[in-house]
Formats: sequence, structure tokens, C-alpha cells
Amino acid sequence: MSASTTAIEATTPRPSRGLAQLRPASVAYPRAFLALLLRDLTVLRKNLKEFIPRTILQPLLLVFVFTYVFPKIGQGVGGGGAAATQFSSVLVAGVVATAILFQGIQSVSLPLVQEFGYTREIEDRVLAPLPVQLVAFEKIVAGGLQCLIAGLIVFPIATVVPATPVHLNINWLVLVTLIPLACLMAGALGLFFGTAFEPRTVPMLFGVILIPITFLGCTYYSWLALEPIRWLQVFTLVNPLVYLSEGFRSALTPVPHMSLWAVYPVVTGFVVLFTWLGIRGFTRRVIA
Repeated sequence: MSASTTAIEATTPRPSRGLAQLRPASVAYPRAFLALLLRDLTVLRKNLKEFIPRTILQPLLLVFVFTYVFPKIGQGVGGGGAAATQFSSVLVAGVVATAILFQGIQSVSLPLVQEFGYTREIEDRVLAPLPVQLVAFEKIVAGGLQCLIAGLIVFPIATVVPATPVHLNINWLVLVTLIPLACLMAGALGLFFGTAFEPRTVPMLFGVILIPITFLGCTYYSWLALEPIRWLQVFTLVNPLVYLSEGFRSALTPVPHMSLWAVYPVVTGFVVLFTWLGIRGFTRRVIA
């Protein structure tokens, strides 16, 4: 009996001991922590081509705008008197344009990336009794409405927060006609970005695309003021935020601005281009 019992015990597998039983916590935890850290550093090394641009661009553009562009165009920040008042007036129009553009991207792009990703919520949307193209256009309209709210919120903020007066000279015809175009353009751009970027590459969207758009979008200065830096003035013409900033500068302030004969056709062209690209990308992602 004892011999058979001994044989059974010898053949029965013993339960495996956990990490804490193999090594004391004072040894196991630091090693596990360092192993995870080493893994993350290895991933970072393999993704340097994404890490370096998004790390360098923000400080580079910040220094470029405030220490190169501003002295070149003779514009200052802060202080008092007429210069500070002019800067506040220039900035308000840029902030309205930036708020609309960013809201379009945040309200359309980021949810869309998640819906195409792990949540797969997009599958429920395309079950609606609508063509896929209209489902995509609905995203643009919904994003545009949120852009409208974001733009309107800027006005009370601009009235209360600045320490220097903000001189508004509202052109209602320009304001009422430009806001819908700006909101549609922002929503369409959000749809395009949302279908072009995978969840893993979203940091690239903010670090490599949105930051340059903001700093080089005539938010802190007018486009006409860039005349002393002619190459930059020409280069910024590819930026859709430039035309929104200059259009709202015309609608809200007495500051010299780009001609509206350039603003309206280009903004309309961007609306058509981003809508086409966004709907095409949306349709491809859904069918795929």
C-alpha cells in the first residue's frame, strides 16, 4: 500500500509556484519593472521616425514664430498701448478659426478612428437606410454643428479674458456667410483625417500635422504682415487655417487682411476637396 501511494505521489504533478514564491518581491518586482521599461524603450527605438518629428516640431515652431517671425514683421507680444491692443484684435480672429478647425477634427476624426478600430461601432451606423456616402456626409454635418458652437463660445471669452481692449468691427455679411463654410470645411477635414489615420498613428496627427497648421495658420499674426518674410508668406498659402483666420479677421476686426476674393473661393475649394477625400476614404474603409 505504501509503495503504491509513493508511486502515485511521484507521478502526480506538483502545482507550479508563482513568481512571488520563486523569488522574494524585493527582487522580482524591480526585475519585472525593468523588463517592461526595456520593452517600451525597444518599441521607442523602432519608432524613432515617428517620435523625433512629433517631439521636435512643437518647440521648433514655437521658437520660430515668436523669436524669428515676430521680430521680422515688427510685432510684439504683451506690453501695453496700441501694440498690445492690436495684437489682441489680431489674435481673436485666429482663435475663432482655430477653435472651429480643432473642434471639427476632435469631434469627427477621433471618434471615427475608434469606430473603425476596436469598437466597430461603424458597423451599426452603416445599417441605417442610407447610402454609405450620406452616412459619411452626416458625420460632416454633425461635426460642423459642433464647430459652430465652439466658434460662438470664443466671443464671450474674448470679451472677458483679455487685459487689453479687443476692438471688434463686425461685418455681419461676411461673418454669417463664412461661418457655415468654415464649419463644413472643418467637419470635412475631420472626416478625411479620421479615415486616413489608424489608431496607432493618431499621435502623428497631432504632433506632425495639427501643430504646424496652428503655428503657421496666421493665428498670431495676419497674412499681410508676413510680407517681410516672402517665402513664408507664399508657403502658408497651402494651409487651410490661413484662409479661415484671414476671413474672420475681415469679419471681426479692422486689421488689414487677405482679400475676400481669395478667401471665399479657396475655402469653398477646400470644402469640396476634403468632402470628396473624406467620403471616398469612408466608403473604402466601410467596404473593406
